[in-house]
Amino acid sequence: MRTNFDFAPYRRSTVGFDRLFDLLETGSRADASDGFPPFDLLREGEDSYRITLAVAGFRPEEIDIVAQQNLLTVTGKPSQSETKGEYLHRGIATHAFERRFQLADFIEAGNATFEHGLLTIDLKRVVPEAMKPRRIEISAKAANDQLEGPKAKASATG
Repeated sequence: MRTNFDFAPYRRSTVGFDRLFDLLETGSRADASDGFPPFDLLREGEDSYRITLAVAGFRPEEIDIVAQQNLLTVTGKPSQSETKGEYLHRGIATHAFERRFQLADFIEAGNATFEHGLLTIDLKRVVPEAMKPRRIEISAKAANDQLEGPKAKASATG
């Protein structure tokens, strides 16, 4: 069974979509390695999104959020805390993690909150004014200007 799709015909007839085709061809193999921490993606409106990660066992100071161009990286590094006693079972994962999210053009990370073991990151699409569609007015010359040509002007002055 063939698992790869050939995007070559589309690459030849499009401009600027290389990153999209690369993502489709490679998939998200690197991010799906262990599935930790689990997360939700929520679309809140036309241009706003929210990522919620379940990071139980971590404190806010143990988590870093880095937003680069088209990439949001959430990294958790637990501190070595002294615990009294011996664990008989450890079901709450506290190992280091890194979760990456590919962001579309003009998506910016906003506010991040941490409450009840859930890390929430707000995302918003912010399209620059220069990239927004704009209406172009059509100017028309007056009918008299169009009828007067160089010959008509020369005979009127001469």
